Amino acid sequence: MSAQGVEVAPWGPPYLLYLGSAPDDLSIKTARGLAYWRPQWCLGQHRRDDCAVTLGLPDVGLAQSRDNGADTMVIGVANAGGVMSPEMVADTIAALEAGLNVVSGLHHRLNDQAEIVAAARANGRALFDARAPQPGLPVGTGKPRAGRRLLTVGTDCSVGKMYTALALERSLRQRGCPADFRATGQTGILVAGAGIPIDAVVADFISGAAEAISPARGDHGWDLIEGQGSLFHPSFAGVSLGLLHGSQPDALVLCHEPTRRHMRGLADYPIPDLMACMEANLAAARLTNPAVKPVGIALNTSNLPADEAQAACERIGALFGLPCQDPVSMGVEAITDHLIASFGN
Repeated sequence: MSAQGVEVAPWGPPYLLYLGSAPDDLSIKTARGLAYWRPQWCLGQHRRDDCAVTLGLPDVGLAQSRDNGADTMVIGVANAGGVMSPEMVADTIAALEAGLNVVSGLHHRLNDQAEIVAAARANGRALFDARAPQPGLPVGTGKPRAGRRLLTVGTDCSVGKMYTALALERSLRQRGCPADFRATGQTGILVAGAGIPIDAVVADFISGAAEAISPARGDHGWDLIEGQGSLFHPSFAGVSLGLLHGSQPDALVLCHEPTRRHMRGLADYPIPDLMACMEANLAAARLTNPAVKPVGIALNTSNLPADEAQAACERIGALFGLPCQDPVSMGVEAITDHLIASFGN
């Protein structure tokens, strides 16, 4: 217990970020999110020989990282289904034996793996599953609550919803406006230090979890709620819909990756039309907040040259009559300006 009587987690930074055998940048979004938003926590990366990507951090062995001061290994990969391969299980056990705690955001939980639990106990180390929702979540009520909320939504998975919400939080705080990022995914939870893993919540409780994560507030500030999935993704639309209903968003920002041609992991399903996607999200959100407004478009233009990225933002912004920016390369100040102009400071 801390001096304030608040329980302190038995794991924490400095972190060693585990990339394993990651095949591409999308597969290390958990590690990349931590390295970008909390660089002061990240001591190095641990990669297998066949790993195809890097964070640009020092490559560190498990025992060496512990000697260098690392406290916890974060499994920084996110794969389809959130499974732990035999190699990942073996590396996790090796990390525990090297004296590291282990944190994971995968669906296959550390605490469900008998070998991993035994290794943690034998070495006096802690395990934390970021995708294990807290018990006792309520069923959503749809009852209006005080406060202002913005939800990031997307044309697909992994298009920048978390990054955009965090960038908006930072932008609003720099202007003196109370703002809090509300994490709904494993990476966001590790960055924020709190949250609810929405995609691990039983379906009946998704909207209630969204209500719980963004309770009433009376300080004229904003909750920036991290969106998940897409209403147009056959695998994950249910999570997206529950978030739209439970968040009761006053504002939506649509996130999109303009070079993507089909839904992630589903080659037979094309990326939806942007206008149709925005309208579908607004229609769903109006069930619990009829006054919801779109306030901006966030593009992930990392696969475009700078001139094409700027042209895409100008074209899409003109189409919607809204500010359109890449939060990474352009910031979100125009979106923040429009948000404040639409709702007041």
